[in-house]
Amino acid sequence: MKYTSKTTALASGIKLSYVEQGASDRIPMLLLHGVSDSWHSFEPVLPYLPPSIHAFAVSQRGHGDSDRPERYRTRDFAEDIGEFMDAVNLREALVVGHSMGSTNAQRFAIDKPGRFLGLVLAGSFPSYRDNPGIIQLWESEISKLADPVNPRFVREFQEGTVAQPVPDAFLNTVIEESLKLPALVWRRAFEGFLEDDCVGELYKIKAPTLILWGARDTLCRRSDEDELLAAIAGSRLIVYESAGHALHWEEPERFAADLVAFATEVAPEALPA
Repeated sequence: MKYTSKTTALASGIKLSYVEQGASDRIPMLLLHGVSDSWHSFEPVLPYLPPSIHAFAVSQRGHGDSDRPERYRTRDFAEDIGEFMDAVNLREALVVGHSMGSTNAQRFAIDKPGRFLGLVLAGSFPSYRDNPGIIQLWESEISKLADPVNPRFVREFQEGTVAQPVPDAFLNTVIEESLKLPALVWRRAFEGFLEDDCVGELYKIKAPTLILWGARDTLCRRSDEDELLAAIAGSRLIVYESAGHALHWEEPERFAADLVAFATEVAPEALPA
């Protein structure tokens, strides 16, 4: 399916690129990608979401065709989420975040609890600072990046997030999207979530929360997911036994089905009779 992106200006003046599908009077769902990705990260999932889901897949600041401002703290991304919702007239939404996007969603859930129908954390971290894989990636690669960013590094980075085959055409798309990022954005985004995670405030998340994790994830450990479960009251975990970090690329139909089932639980009044 071919998607045409739109652009909206936030109150801060930053312009974000996004795609939208579904009925405007149904369940609003905001899809937030991981570091270096864009709205294309959810392109495999969107065809499996029914019209009863009003989905917005957003390219966050610095990513895809969105603007590239100076700051990339978790709080900056979280403020963008609220301003994006304002710009597209969403009072509340079911917010789905993958990897970095899940950390941004955590911060938004802590700061703006009244804007959530529910929260989905996929390939999510309670903290990055004590994660050996992330620290190694930062010290050996990201901190040393310079323009132009090496395409071989980007390919290895993206291929390392999957444990099952994904279509070559899609993988090439996400690599092309990642290559849009200058080295500065890579570095500052990593610095942002290394310095400004939510680990000490996760207990403040009150939204119904679903955690999705691939058992073959080489970045997020099972202990990370257990920490999220312990910190977020009422949260629950679904394990994708064969998937890696990018579980929504590897098993998009199942991922979409889990989102729809969760949406049915948290906002049944928005579904057609």
